[in-house]
Amino acid sequence: PPSSASLGNSSWTLLHTMAAWYPDKPTTEDRSYITGFMNALARFYPCPWCAKDFRHNIEEKPVQTSSREALCTWLCEQHNIVNQKLGKPQYACDIQTLDERWRKSSKDACQSGSH
Repeated sequence: PPSSASLGNSSWTLLHTMAAWYPDKPTTEDRSYITGFMNALARFYPCPWCAKDFRHNIEEKPVQTSSREALCTWLCEQHNIVNQKLGKPQYACDIQTLDERWRKSSKDACQSGSH
């Protein structure tokens, strides 16, 4: 199995990239799916204390699904909560910075056919 650091890094990469490609104007169905995905992750994440903390964080501040920017910002704030607990640096959560890191770079990777 992957180390907790490897699992965490891979998970954050997936989540941030998903958020970066979430619709600007999501449908009710889109909103339901992403909320369900986050809740399922918080229930089944293979690190029990991480999952428990994520469930607590979602209860404190529910998943923001009204737009791509709202979801990206919410997720960045969630990531910063975890980083603070781990003594890691905080990320800037403005949409320009997030897009530069997760949307523009992931678009290049997806279009190049690399996996």
